[in-house]
Amino acid sequence: MNNTIAERILDFLKNFPPFDSIEHKTLLPIAQKVKVIYKEEGAILFEQNQQPPSYFYVVKEGAIGLYRIFENDTILVDICDEGDLLGLRPLVHQDSYRLSAKAKEESIIYAISVEQLKKVIETNPKVDKYITVSFSTNIKTLPQNSTNNTIFNIINKNDFSEDYIDTQVITANKPVSCNQNTSIKEAAIEMATKNVGSIVITKNKKPIGIITDKDFRTKIVTGKNDITQKVDIIMSSPVITFSKNITTTEAQLAMMRHKIKHLCITKDGTETSDLIGVISEHDIIMLSGNSPLILIKQLNRAKTPQQLVKNRKKASQLTKNYIAKNVPIDSISRILSEINDLIIQKAIEFSINEMPKKPVVPFAWLSIGSQGRGEQLLLTDQDNILVFKDVEQSELKTTQAYFLELAKKISYILNQVGYEYCPAEMMASNPRWCMSETQWKQQFKKWITTPTEKSVMMCNIFFDYKFIYGNYEMIEKISESIFKSIKSYQIFLNFLAQNALLNPPPIGFFRQFIVENSGENKDQFDIKVRALMPIIDAARLLILDKNVKGKNNTISRLQYLMENEPQNRNTYLACIDAFKILVRFKTEQGIKNNDTGRYLNLSKLSKIEKLKLKSCFKPVKEIQELIKIRFNLVQL
Repeated sequence: MNNTIAERILDFLKNFPPFDSIEHKTLLPIAQKVKVIYKEEGAILFEQNQQPPSYFYVVKEGAIGLYRIFENDTILVDICDEGDLLGLRPLVHQDSYRLSAKAKEESIIYAISVEQLKKVIETNPKVDKYITVSFSTNIKTLPQNSTNNTIFNIINKNDFSEDYIDTQVITANKPVSCNQNTSIKEAAIEMATKNVGSIVITKNKKPIGIITDKDFRTKIVTGKNDITQKVDIIMSSPVITFSKNITTTEAQLAMMRHKIKHLCITKDGTETSDLIGVISEHDIIMLSGNSPLILIKQLNRAKTPQQLVKNRKKASQLTKNYIAKNVPIDSISRILSEINDLIIQKAIEFSINEMPKKPVVPFAWLSIGSQGRGEQLLLTDQDNILVFKDVEQSELKTTQAYFLELAKKISYILNQVGYEYCPAEMMASNPRWCMSETQWKQQFKKWITTPTEKSVMMCNIFFDYKFIYGNYEMIEKISESIFKSIKSYQIFLNFLAQNALLNPPPIGFFRQFIVENSGENKDQFDIKVRALMPIIDAARLLILDKNVKGKNNTISRLQYLMENEPQNRNTYLACIDAFKILVRFKTEQGIKNNDTGRYLNLSKLSKIEKLKLKSCFKPVKEIQELIKIRFNLVQL
């Protein structure tokens, strides 16, 4: 008499690898011994650090979420659905589960004896190869000449890197799209036909909105809208767009920041270019527990300044790990910038709670300088300003006094975290840098229309600002005021141009490095002032000349210039490469010497390191020549 249940199990298994490579007569005994498990939504299948039984699992129906528990955080790592294997790794390693498994919906799971699988592997190379490849994405190295090369012999518990950092560029899925005149019903049919969880609404191939499964649940099934209506009734708009070179880490950070589960990939990363792909939350779920995502979640949950201190130390270690693993420097900058911004936001929230009353009027906190450009990889001093809403003249003094007190509390917390007080007191706790919206507009206008050496220097610092917390509308108005003043006083850009030429390529007549000739850093090379700042100043000047708002990062400025000035593309591209090399070099030296990395002792650099530095100076010369011609400064 046939075992009907076993035959059904066999029929299911043979549709999925590696079981589709196993002969019927071999697979049937395995199916006969399968244990069928039912789990309700939310039920635990196994828990992190638990010792595994002698079997692994295959999902028959439903979905099982895999979670990593890290201190007080529970991070979704992956979702296993029909036909997926799970729970095999700890049996191979002979150690405990490193993840927890919980049913995301009602699920049926097959439990299969690992001893039976071992027997199959010993005689079936296809099964062995499938499982080996399945593991290989998480294995550092695989022996090339093993005499007994099965998965159970070549993997050991040390093969999985606990500090693995997933920064690979993620490949987007081919998008499913429709136009805005499509009906909701037609869009739903298209999604069902293509078996996707989202559809992008486009206009002239540009993404203008997106509909996901959630939209159907909340906006259609509930009866709020009719399926005969057009898709633009229920679409989410605008969409969040990125270029195709986004990494998995950056994608997760973007989704967390915007509270979404889908990103649109376009040709140039903006919503005004053609749609080329879509990335979902499931596509970019990271398999590493030591990720910036966990750190950000811990910061979001921080209740005390002491927790900020702890997490900023972790961020420093993250930087060291990234540098050691040769992660692209612009990716490191974006990730660390997110972390730094969040630390400042939490410091502001803590400080507001310590004040005797809530802010009397809306305000905004801005980072300036390297923090404002999102280029602060190592801990440096604080650079920030505060803008508060205009009040009556009679209330100005008391309003400023309130925000000065608040700023002092914020700066104190940031100092405890590790950001030293600015020696020049360019902080919001200084009355000069804690002013009303109108006062800030007047200040910027004065710097622009009376460009003394000092005012130009101040512009170079204060023009690189980044909104961190509070009322963004005021900052937009200040930005508009700045560009209006520049437009009405164009000669100001010539003063900025002259300033951008103050530090020519730092090589002397005999191709020797120009070093400091006095002071505590005598005979050392200032990589910040002599190599990085010429590129930073040039990029700022040229983006202001283009009247482009919102580009405060040096690399993003140069990328914009590269795309919009094809005749100078090679110069800008060379400056981007040079900037990345210099920032990495400065960061490496800072980590090595436990300082800011600004001053280099040339006697301790190898010949190769010196040549690498010198290679960065040619682009500096090229972009400065471009500035001389553009602003009629050839005689300088």
